[in-house]
Amino acid sequence: QVQLVESGGGSGQAGGSLRLSCTASRDAWCMAWFRQYPGKERERVARIEKATGRTYYADSVKGRFTISRDYAKNTLSLQMNSLKPDDTDMYYCAAGGTEPCSATPPVIRLFPYWGQGTQVTVSS
Repeated sequence: QVQLVESGGGSGQAGGSLRLSCTASRDAWCMAWFRQYPGKERERVARIEKATGRTYYADSVKGRFTISRDYAKNTLSLQMNSLKPDDTDMYYCAAGGTEPCSATPPVIRLFPYWGQGTQVTVSS
C-alpha cells in the first residue's frame, strides 16, 4: 500500500504559477498527476518513472508544467507555469509499480494508488 497526500493547490491568475506536491508513504516506481473537472473524465497530466527519470506530458501542458521527484523525501511535484483558466481542475497524485509506466499515454486503471486531490482554480 502507498498512501498519497497532495498539497499546494489553491487559486492563481492566468499567466501565473503554482506548485503542487504529493507526499508518498513509501517509494513507488511510477508516479503521475491527473486532473478532473466535475462532470468530465479524469485526464492525464504528467508522469515520471523512477531510475530512468523518463517523463510524459499531455499536449495541453507540455512546455508549461514540469513534473519532478525527490526520492529522498518520497515526494512528487508539479510545477505549473503560464497557467490558463482551462487548468482549473482537481489534481490527483497517482502511484504504482512498473506497469503504470509501461503504457504511453498513461492508463488510469493501471495506477492502484491515488491521493484525495487538491483543487486548482485559475482566474482570467
